Amino acid sequence: MMARNPDLAPTSGNAPARDYVPALGIAALTPLYDAMLGLATRERVWRVALLNQVAPNTGETIIDVGCGTGTLAVLLKRRAPGARVVGVDPDPDALALAARKSASAGVDVEWRQGFARDAAAVLGPGVADKAVSSLVFHQVPAPEKRAGVAAMFDAVRPGGEVHIADYARQTGASRLLFNVIGLLDGFANTRANADGALEQLLSASTGSTVQARRVVPTVTGAISLFACTRSLRTGEHH
Repeated sequence: MMARNPDLAPTSGNAPARDYVPALGIAALTPLYDAMLGLATRERVWRVALLNQVAPNTGETIIDVGCGTGTLAVLLKRRAPGARVVGVDPDPDALALAARKSASAGVDVEWRQGFARDAAAVLGPGVADKAVSSLVFHQVPAPEKRAGVAAMFDAVRPGGEVHIADYARQTGASRLLFNVIGLLDGFANTRANADGALEQLLSASTGSTVQARRVVPTVTGAISLFACTRSLRTGEHH
């Protein structure tokens, strides 16, 4: 089955047309994003690790928050053709590339325009079995980090899973290397992640200390993989 055309009507009705950081920091560079990502982040290593960590299954509904050009969403659908995979991103240019990518792969992924904070509104709260995000939260302001993480937990059912791969706490040489990302995505947004903001948000959301399951060193800093579970009691996370 071929991919559906992206719905370019924003989920947030009052969201500005470009209230986000484009791929590589500049909209004109979006077509180069996939190539640059592979070169600068050891993408094959962390992407495969994230795919295995999410472990998509037939019958599941999985939402990819900040799906970008759709690489992970397509991989999820190819791994589990019987799963419903929904990719959400605010950038219509990235979504157009994602739609072409899924069409070329011959898989049916639903593409929706929206921000991370819209994750629970896209399908309805508690509908998804799993929510995943990769390389999104390091580049958004602190209020959007908080809202986006909270929305991912609200998007999944009790007992559902939240998976994130991103630049998180940076130490030693990794912190110096991560300055490259700061130049692209803005130091004000990225510095918080380098200081451990993502770990703090996930720990606050779960009520327990959350640490990375795996850390992948790259020439642009360390990329950390996290996995959390929403509590079986509605309204609580674990």
